[in-house]
Amino acid sequence: MSWQAYVDNNLVGTKKVTQAAILGKAGGVWAKSSDITISPEEQKAITAAFTNKAAVQASGFRIANQKYIFLSSDTYGDDPDLIVVQGKKQTDGAVLAQTKQAILVVTYIYPQTAQDAGLLVTNLGAYLASQRY
Repeated sequence: MSWQAYVDNNLVGTKKVTQAAILGKAGGVWAKSSDITISPEEQKAITAAFTNKAAVQASGFRIANQKYIFLSSDTYGDDPDLIVVQGKKQTDGAVLAQTKQAILVVTYIYPQTAQDAGLLVTNLGAYLASQRY
């Protein structure tokens, strides 16, 4: 499956998230929904959110020029490389998931929920991690 198909079918296509992108952990946008733009500065900050928890806790993170307040950062399963970060902006939010090589980025808008978006991203992240991505 192509990276774009993951965005179109497994993320945005579920209707549980509004926007999605897959970034390379080493940089670059691998795939994205048509309505999201993530600047190079935002890409660097998103990548840093997984290595500098104190900074993201203090100042949050930005996706498509929207600021999200940090809510949580946790590892999942047996894979210490699978880290999920959640952020909130009023009733909307964002979820980031880092695997070995990729970073999943999604936003959701109410009535979409943090629970649905978080579960969706965590499950796809776990699958990609199991495939060594």
